[in-house]
Amino acid sequence: MAEVILDNITKIYPGGVKAVDNMSLKIEDQEFIVLVGPSGCGKSTTLRMVAGLEEITVGTIRIAERVVNDVPPKDRDIAMVFQNYALYPHMTVYKNMAFGLKLRRLPKREIEQKVRDAARLLGIEELLDRKPKALSGGQRQRVAVGRAIVRTPKAFLFDEPLSNLDAKLRVEMRAELKKLHRRLATTTIYVTHDQEEAMTLGDRVVVMKDGIIHQCGSPLEVYEEPGNRFVAGFVGTPPMNFLEARVCAENGQLCFDEGSNKLRLPARLAEALACWEGRQVVLGVRPEDFSCANEGKFAGQGNILNVTITVVEPLGDKMDVYVQTAVHDHLVCRVEANRSLRDGMQLSMYVAMDRVHAFEPGEEGVNVSLNGAGDKVSAGQAV
Repeated sequence: MAEVILDNITKIYPGGVKAVDNMSLKIEDQEFIVLVGPSGCGKSTTLRMVAGLEEITVGTIRIAERVVNDVPPKDRDIAMVFQNYALYPHMTVYKNMAFGLKLRRLPKREIEQKVRDAARLLGIEELLDRKPKALSGGQRQRVAVGRAIVRTPKAFLFDEPLSNLDAKLRVEMRAELKKLHRRLATTTIYVTHDQEEAMTLGDRVVVMKDGIIHQCGSPLEVYEEPGNRFVAGFVGTPPMNFLEARVCAENGQLCFDEGSNKLRLPARLAEALACWEGRQVVLGVRPEDFSCANEGKFAGQGNILNVTITVVEPLGDKMDVYVQTAVHDHLVCRVEANRSLRDGMQLSMYVAMDRVHAFEPGEEGVNVSLNGAGDKVSAGQAV
């Protein structure tokens, strides 16, 4: 077990393509950290540099205080689980799990003990004599994890290991991986493009884009205090709504002028945005921070958007209602299930203004509604 330190690492491919840009990150001993971001953001390249499968252009990687830049993958004392499982099709489950131990010339009795202990832990004891083609996707994934466990490495590396599983099995395997980490307490670096996986698995979540860390923090910190508009829009399902608005004063109180509706700023935002009067900002509202105002519950409270429903998606006890205002064509509201809502209906939506965020204009505009907003964005900085 060990901490893993990435010190200003950069990866530049032939042709000048910069996949990872001056990235620094300290992963604590026994921590489960998740690298998440859209395709091409550099998360898998980062993982492969830690594994030794990609050369580092600039920077240093340390595992357990040892610089491993020039150490071959087999000598880094790490174990990697791949997206496609990478099992040997001609070998049984037992032989797949034992293969790495045989290469290290461990005694036969020790190999058997390690393989059977890992199989028991993962609930695959009855599969040891089967070959991969006779296994389901979830069983193959367990075998791949078991092959990593038997090595008792200093760190586990997971490269989108659940992406080939169906939705139900992904949820089950997420829970299994979380329980497994608690039992083994091994430093784990996990890569995914699925922000729901990142939120449920990670002790910390690292949000990446264009080879740069945009924010690093606990799942709740990243969700509730997004440092910039990219992070806010990437983390959350459905994603955060963004409304172009102008900060204005009305009756001595600051408001967002959305163009067809005016929304009062709560004290928290009014103080942060006092110097923004007359300027354009981007208002960020989570889908769950809308409520149907037609029921009368929010009558007289203000902060109402008048909208037209374009699509209704029932989800059981909740429903996603897609709406538009006179100036914004696409907003999504997650509300309590209501059979009376239908396409084309005129509706008033209450906005929980004490929970909204305000961002500078631009795709990566800083969250100006946070105290010390600039400190929340860690692009290019050690975290």
